[in-house]
Amino acid sequence: MADSDDKNIEIWKIKKLIKSLEAARGNGTSMISLVIPPRDQISRIAKMLGDEYGTASNIKSRVNRQSVLGAITSAQQRLKLYNKVPPNGLVLYTGTIVTDDGKEKKVTMDFEPFRPINASLYLCDNKFHTEALNELLESDDKFGFIVMDGNGTLFGTLSGNTREILHKFSVDLPKKHGRGGQSALRFARLRMEKRHNYVRKTAELATQFFIDPSTSQPNVSGLILAGSADFKTELSQSDMFDARLQVKILNVVDVSYGGENGFNQAIELSSEILSNVKFIQEKRLIGKYFEEISQDTGKYVFGVDDTLAALDMGAVEILIVWENLDVNRYELKNTATSEIVIKHFTKEQEMNESNFRDAATNVELEVQEKLPLLEWFANEYKRFGCTLEFVTNKSQEGSQFCRGFGGIGGILRYQVDMRSFDEVSDDGEVYDSE
Repeated sequence: MADSDDKNIEIWKIKKLIKSLEAARGNGTSMISLVIPPRDQISRIAKMLGDEYGTASNIKSRVNRQSVLGAITSAQQRLKLYNKVPPNGLVLYTGTIVTDDGKEKKVTMDFEPFRPINASLYLCDNKFHTEALNELLESDDKFGFIVMDGNGTLFGTLSGNTREILHKFSVDLPKKHGRGGQSALRFARLRMEKRHNYVRKTAELATQFFIDPSTSQPNVSGLILAGSADFKTELSQSDMFDARLQVKILNVVDVSYGGENGFNQAIELSSEILSNVKFIQEKRLIGKYFEEISQDTGKYVFGVDDTLAALDMGAVEILIVWENLDVNRYELKNTATSEIVIKHFTKEQEMNESNFRDAATNVELEVQEKLPLLEWFANEYKRFGCTLEFVTNKSQEGSQFCRGFGGIGGILRYQVDMRSFDEVSDDGEVYDSE
């Protein structure tokens, strides 16, 4: 669970990065986007940058020439930190961007994506190109495929747009035939036995490839069975097929080929189901949250203040946050008493000057630190012993959660009466719930 949890955080961080990269603009073509796929050579990229440096030396405009050469140099310097391309590839952005107040600022960032990136890209432009990063976000789930027909079986996985063939084997099954007279029954029995053994072998291999031995849980989010004959149906209903995998079957599709062509066809035919999996998980999660509310179990919390109070108590099991939640976390210092106060404001509340003054004494509160609440959660959620789930407002449930519950809430481990917090806290401050 922790692994998928970290992945959600990674995805959110990349989304945030894409937003900031897309917003950045530079003068001339001084912004370099460089994406290096796994198994590429650093030396090849370094040579290419060297060639580009030579070409860029001929740019007529002095200002543009200097900024392009500067960007290429900083890309070369960054590459020197790597002696080989990381397992998942490497993404590098460097260039001079123009900030909101018209100043120029050099930016360089390089990171290894959280899963293999299949694109190779080098572009000099007046903006950063993030298309390759968007592909990383399309689907982070891994799906298993079993393509099974009378000639053999192929096991494969698909994650985003990366397909991988794990194993394939061919089989020679006897055909039905009309000869044999008295022996027809015996032939039929042999034929059935061979088919039975073939299904058993496939079922055993499926367990070997799709069940993680360390956790004894499936290592794929879903399974697609495909094939041209009725073997796939036989397999899905067979007692020999592992029950842990049986519940993961998303679809059984008819394909007109076996092997690799069948694999490609199965991917095409199931694309809609695969794209909906994330959607279904999200609906299930928010559905569970709404169920706690409708049954009034007291094991739910919503709104910024209540959720944070429950987090501090360690009561939150699953923290659910809208991925575009627009709330900032402020650390404010009381200029008279030097006491640090933590407040959370939306954009509208930030406009209101009185929020930055102490209610009782009207003393000014000085901003020590300002951070988006989402980012704070992403960094700190493990400290509270909860899991963090980001949701979108694309599904009906998601939209209801964002509009009706302010886009932040949690499912609790045990019942907590949040109303008792709303009265008066120890130091006489009055909390009002959202």
